[in-house]
Amino acid sequence: MSEMLLFDVSSQSVREDAIRVPEDGETAWIPLIGAPPEEIERVLAGIFHCHPLIVEDCVKLNQRPKLDKYDTHLLLTFFHVKEDLSTVEIEHVIGPNYVITVCPEEVDSLAQAAQDFRRASKYMEFSGGILHRLLDRCVDDYADVVDKVDDVLDKYERAVFRNPYVQISGEVFRMKRRLHNLRRILADEKVTLGQLTHQQFPYSRREADVYFVDIYDHVARVLDSIDSFRESMSGLLELQLNMKSDRMNEIMKTLTIISSIFLPLTFLAGVYGMNFRVMPELRWAYGYPAVLVVMLLVAGGLWRYYKRKKWL
Repeated sequence: MSEMLLFDVSSQSVREDAIRVPEDGETAWIPLIGAPPEEIERVLAGIFHCHPLIVEDCVKLNQRPKLDKYDTHLLLTFFHVKEDLSTVEIEHVIGPNYVITVCPEEVDSLAQAAQDFRRASKYMEFSGGILHRLLDRCVDDYADVVDKVDDVLDKYERAVFRNPYVQISGEVFRMKRRLHNLRRILADEKVTLGQLTHQQFPYSRREADVYFVDIYDHVARVLDSIDSFRESMSGLLELQLNMKSDRMNEIMKTLTIISSIFLPLTFLAGVYGMNFRVMPELRWAYGYPAVLVVMLLVAGGLWRYYKRKKWL
């Protein structure tokens, strides 16, 4: 059976307890991590009497980031982002003195928040404080993911400069698709966080508004980073294509110059290779070396001409 973290205002202590509705002078965080649907329904509907739509959303877990308001509860949908840019949906049900978190699997941000609650009881003084810590830890992971994406793009850029023919287009397109999906999620989260003010969020405090604004700013900065990454990836693919074209042009230029040098030599060889009985210089003792000298002079002259024109 799941347990909750309970904060007692009178003793200023945090302890684990069986899941129940907190009494006056208590606030609780109820983590339903990897809980089966029956357990989720039992806690939400049976113990806390949540609206059926809240129960349905928490069981199905197929929502976009949003903030839904009901008579006695709020439902906040947020997302945890893994290192591979995949996401995990998290549902937060907020009541007067408790927050219920529904997540299909263990994630680092929730584990870190649980450690914070056990270490410092100040984070559990009211529902808004609990929610802020959960969201703040989640958004901190966003920054770590952004740093890792930046490192990956830097690695791709170095690889392209070393070898324009390196096979990275598939990986870049896959990352671009994931970033597109992540940007859509973060854009909705930004709108949702804009609604978490004291006037619209009754279970918070006026002085806590600045903390949610700080989370809002963090998400906005991550969104800006994702936009710049998408532009960088498009530029990286264009750079690779241009470098391939430049390399191909250099190869064709070299082959053309070599062909143009051998063209007159082929002409001379063709003239003196004709099998006529009466030809000038045919019986000349120095004819063969003379033709070789002429060929070398022609080739050297063309090479020098191309050098002066800076074609080489």
